[in-house]
Amino acid sequence: MTIFQAIKLAFRGLKANPLRSVLTMLGIIVGVAAVITMIAAGSGAQLQVKERFQSLGTNLILVVPGSQQVSGTRLNTGSRHTLTEEDAVSLRREISAVSLAAPAVSGSVRAVRGNLNQLTTVTGVTPAFLQAREWKLASGRLFYREEIDTAGKVALLGATVKEQLFGRDNPLGQTLRLNNIPFTVVGLLQPKGQGATGEDQDNVILIPLTSAKMRLLSGKHNINRRAVDMIVVKVAEEDDLLIAEQQITETLRRRHRLESEDENDFKVKNLAELLAARADSSQTISMFLAAVASVSLIVGGISIMNIMLVSVTERTREIGLRLAVGARRRDIRMQFLIEAMTLTTLGGFLGIIVGTLAATGFAHWAGWPMLITPLAISLALACSTILGVFFGLYPAYKASQLDPILALRFE
Repeated sequence: MTIFQAIKLAFRGLKANPLRSVLTMLGIIVGVAAVITMIAAGSGAQLQVKERFQSLGTNLILVVPGSQQVSGTRLNTGSRHTLTEEDAVSLRREISAVSLAAPAVSGSVRAVRGNLNQLTTVTGVTPAFLQAREWKLASGRLFYREEIDTAGKVALLGATVKEQLFGRDNPLGQTLRLNNIPFTVVGLLQPKGQGATGEDQDNVILIPLTSAKMRLLSGKHNINRRAVDMIVVKVAEEDDLLIAEQQITETLRRRHRLESEDENDFKVKNLAELLAARADSSQTISMFLAAVASVSLIVGGISIMNIMLVSVTERTREIGLRLAVGARRRDIRMQFLIEAMTLTTLGGFLGIIVGTLAATGFAHWAGWPMLITPLAISLALACSTILGVFFGLYPAYKASQLDPILALRFE
């Protein structure tokens, strides 16, 4: 018997009991759909993490001040004023792997325009900050050198602030008040979306570093007028990130005159390492979800084996008759094995359709990112086919081992 004849016989056997065949496939359909949906959810989460970190910029290292202890209690990171603008200059000048070192200060400010207001983050920056973050303008211009030198009252708006305060109006050239100080909008930043920790990166206003320190955030820096809240370091090559991180630590320890036994009064955060850690975490969750969903496939495979054993019992006389007229045992084995594979393969195809629709609907309803990849579809379909072989092998073997004489006498 050829493979095509076996397939034809398998379909004839399935058509003889269509309702039972559909119900048998249902376990595989649910299992494959669950696997597709869970893998799509995990892959979407990984993609979202990657996109959020990429929105920060590539090859970035963030240097922030360390924490201090007050009455035996350690305060939050950044509570010390240990980083200065001169530190940023030294990092750029002394470390060859560093292409940019941008100092910045930041604080929460209420922005007001007319009767509208928005609590936002104001960040004092230099032009190097925008280059390091790879943050381009949607319209307008950057700060002029004169505005930077004289602490000019000019601002660049994030997309969220623009939407809340100006709506559809063009903000360029208009004025808003930050802590009752008027600032003129000279540029609009391109949207960045959510950051790595879920914050809205577009709810921000950028002003010159000098303006922030002298006009808006001077209270934070009354101890050291040259202090900054962070230094954003951009490394030229990704392969140099670890070396640059070590050299930054060594340079700052030397500049801050720290002894070998002294702990760092700053923290160096490699954003690429944070991305890798978050991606690994998302991948682990994705694998766990896929493993849980695979249980449904196994249950479906067990139901396939159960139904195939029932089918062998019901068709005992048919099997005995075929053996009596010359069918080989391997022909019987192939027929029932192909029936099982047909059930699981058809169930796999239907499961892919159901899983794709479920993932798409869930993404639309819950707003959760879903990524359906060809690899996930191929994996789910391959698993369903392998289950057909694995769970169909025993019923097929049992059918092929029947004694023709006893089978013909079976009632």
